[in-house]
Amino acid sequence: GGCRTGMAKMTNAYDLPARKVIHTVGPKYAVKYHTAAENALSHCYRSCLELLIENGLESIAMGCIYTEAKNYPREPAAHVAIRTVRRFLEKQKGKIAGVIFCITSSSDTEIYKRLLPLYFPRDKQEEETAVSKLPADVGDENGETVIDERKIRIRPLPAGAADRTVATAPLDLPLESGLASSRSTFKLDSYLDPSFMSLIKDPDLRRKEQWGKSSQAQKRFNYARLLGYGDIGFPPLSAAEEYSLHSRYLAKANSLNLSEIAEMKIIYRGGVDSEGRPVMVVVGAHFLLRCLDLERFVLHVVKEFEPLIQKPYTIVYLHSAASLQPQPDLGFMKRIQQILGRKHQRNLHVGILVVLTM
Repeated sequence: GGCRTGMAKMTNAYDLPARKVIHTVGPKYAVKYHTAAENALSHCYRSCLELLIENGLESIAMGCIYTEAKNYPREPAAHVAIRTVRRFLEKQKGKIAGVIFCITSSSDTEIYKRLLPLYFPRDKQEEETAVSKLPADVGDENGETVIDERKIRIRPLPAGAADRTVATAPLDLPLESGLASSRSTFKLDSYLDPSFMSLIKDPDLRRKEQWGKSSQAQKRFNYARLLGYGDIGFPPLSAAEEYSLHSRYLAKANSLNLSEIAEMKIIYRGGVDSEGRPVMVVVGAHFLLRCLDLERFVLHVVKEFEPLIQKPYTIVYLHSAASLQPQPDLGFMKRIQQILGRKHQRNLHVGILVVLTM
């Protein structure tokens, strides 16, 4: 298949003096879409470096991805290239032995000679020079350009919420009245999951019912696949089956170290919204499908969402630059929703989709 702007693919080198060749497509430049072009170019360099690590390689030689035919200004593009490599090396210490910038023109050579010491100072003098000569905007943790006006602003918990007091029964009550008071205030259903109280049908009867529905359901699912929605699964689980599935995933997630998934910042806690509900932020552009173990990602999602789904919460999904990455199909998303269970659906107060436009 082809290679879209901002993405990268690897092929064999054949007779070339290299083990592999990485192909990428740089963006066309237009002043009107300056920020989009910068971020797409940053994606090109980062995608190449991700493929390098993914295939167990340690060194790479890169030319100027920004070609003159696409009208990209030379010096601003060099800033993007160098700072993206610098940010990536900060995160992947020890995995890359060398990055070589291959320059074919004298003008580009002069630019790189001037800029490289600013991003990679070799001594104290160059470090002091970098402080005064580096541009004010050196991008985010990935080297991409961030527009302050488009950042999500989440208000803190409303004043007075932390001062609320919980009424407690006095300790000097007689035993009987104290028990009666406890009975009136203690609500067992607030501590038990509904699945504990539900009646589980005989497995054979439940299976027969599923078989009876499967023919009609399968027709709907096949039609959905034809429309491009992927494998959206089979009929929903009962409350008890859903609870069992969620419990298994949660127990496994708590037993594993999933820090490498957390560092990708695909999902993270974003404070609280205007009404004090916790917010989970989902960043579509960070979902690097080819670099991600989907099973471990599902475990990470279950682990991160567990504290939130116990009460009303909000999800904010950022779709900026997500189209540059391969996307999971609807079946994968349905699977995550099924594993999170009914608490997730019941307590999800609102989902906010943020799409950045020029």
